[in-house]
Amino acid sequence: MHGYKRADRVGDSILREIASMITRGEIRDPRIGFITITHVKLSPDLKEAKVYFSQIGTDEEKTNSAEGLKSAVGYIRRCLGSRLQLRSVPTLRFYLDETVEYAEHIDELLRGITEEQ
Repeated sequence: MHGYKRADRVGDSILREIASMITRGEIRDPRIGFITITHVKLSPDLKEAKVYFSQIGTDEEKTNSAEGLKSAVGYIRRCLGSRLQLRSVPTLRFYLDETVEYAEHIDELLRGITEEQ
């Protein structure tokens, strides 16, 4: 596993667990809409995790989901602590991943250029 750091493996495990919790409806905050956990970036010391999510919807829905996730951090960390064999569960911070929307915007621009030719 050369080049695949422990932080990457732990980040992948955190991603799978959080995505599973959302899919199974374990996080019951009504503010959280239909979201997808896109990736987790863990600090090398495994103390902080940036959790990125994407959501199709209005800016208000995305903001509500971010607030719901932020308020559920304690519950999510407790669940991760019991499911993953870690000395300490990293601090979680949720961020809206806008790369999908950005890619769609670029696609749209490129389609417009090819249609003009």
